[in-house]
Amino acid sequence: MIRTLIFDLGRVIVPFDFRRGYARMAERCGLEPEEVRARLKSDGLVHAFESGAIDGYEFHRQVARLLETDVAYDEFREIWFSIFLPETLVPDSLLEALHARYRLVLLSNTNVIHFEMIRKRYPILRHFDAFVLSYEAGAMKPDPRIYAAAIEAAQCAPAECFYTDDIPEFVEGARQAGIDAAVFEGAEALERDLRARGVVWDQ
Repeated sequence: MIRTLIFDLGRVIVPFDFRRGYARMAERCGLEPEEVRARLKSDGLVHAFESGAIDGYEFHRQVARLLETDVAYDEFREIWFSIFLPETLVPDSLLEALHARYRLVLLSNTNVIHFEMIRKRYPILRHFDAFVLSYEAGAMKPDPRIYAAAIEAAQCAPAECFYTDDIPEFVEGARQAGIDAAVFEGAEALERDLRARGVVWDQ
């Protein structure tokens, strides 16, 4: 029996497009968007940020150095956040109904800038009982340590959890941890996956 539902954040709850951020930053620093992308991916900086090895201020400092720009921290936060689109991929009403019957946990590879701003601007996150975030856990999916942290937050056995993520590799990581999991393919498919496991919310 499923007792806890675990959701990925990006491209499951909240849609995003990195190209939006690259374009915004390109306008600010005078580089082409593809050059912004290449520089940010060149030295593992984003991975260090999302695994908690550096904080937001150090990340901003290093990005400014890489892109040769003097963008201020508050402006940088808005640019970095601009990848997210306003409409959620899962209806608020569905999570509200699920939360009335099940514990909900968010499991995300993310960073402190993104998550703090998402939490303020997307009310749908109020339905979650716990957040397992890579920058706090010090590990990123598919590292087994972050799934262990999610199971602890779920407050039940792994087999009593269901997890959905848009990345098959991360779904497989959850399965390796003993969690029932499925690839997210939209809200309607999610509802079918939940009903197939006996999860109910509309009775």
